[in-house]
Amino acid sequence: MQSPTPDAPAQDIPSPHDATDPFTLFGQWLAAAEAAEINDANAMAIATADTDGLPDVRMVLLKGFDADGFVFYTNTQSRKGTELRDNMQAAGVLHWKSLRRQVRFRGPVEPTTAAEADAYFASRRRDSRLGAWASRQSRPLASRAELEEAVAREAARFPDDVPRPPHWSGYRIRPLSVEFWSDRPFRLHDRLVFTRDKPEGDWNTTRLYP
Repeated sequence: MQSPTPDAPAQDIPSPHDATDPFTLFGQWLAAAEAAEINDANAMAIATADTDGLPDVRMVLLKGFDADGFVFYTNTQSRKGTELRDNMQAAGVLHWKSLRRQVRFRGPVEPTTAAEADAYFASRRRDSRLGAWASRQSRPLASRAELEEAVAREAARFPDDVPRPPHWSGYRIRPLSVEFWSDRPFRLHDRLVFTRDKPEGDWNTTRLYP
């Protein structure tokens, strides 16, 4: 990364003594990103690993967070879904270029409740809900036409309400660590990490060398 420009926003990270809850600080940073980023301030990379330990990473959208963790939704039969089925652990990172900030976290993963998944699915646009039925995510596709035909079939099958597919749901990453990173000149960046031994544990805070 380059050093901050003169008009870059302030990148203050609280001291470890003043920071007690990563989710409060994350909410403040996300709100700033939503006001500054042109597209998808909630875009985040999610890393999982297969049974051989080979990592995989892709971009998804953060769809919620609270004291229990960070939530995203997906086709559970996708590659990420099958990797999570076998290894319920993941890591995530959100990078906000205009603010020169990033947050990364990792920990065990648990499914959201059916009620949570239903509520979020119902909030999606109709075409997105149809796509969740039509897409055999991560599996070979012969042509774009084949996908469009599948969407048309689902539209005919669900002329009114489009229910949530049984293979589509959410995951919550319950972090054991959350790190806040802020750009500083000459790569002397600020780093503050929250850690705990278990998802129900108390947080400890430490400032890290760049």
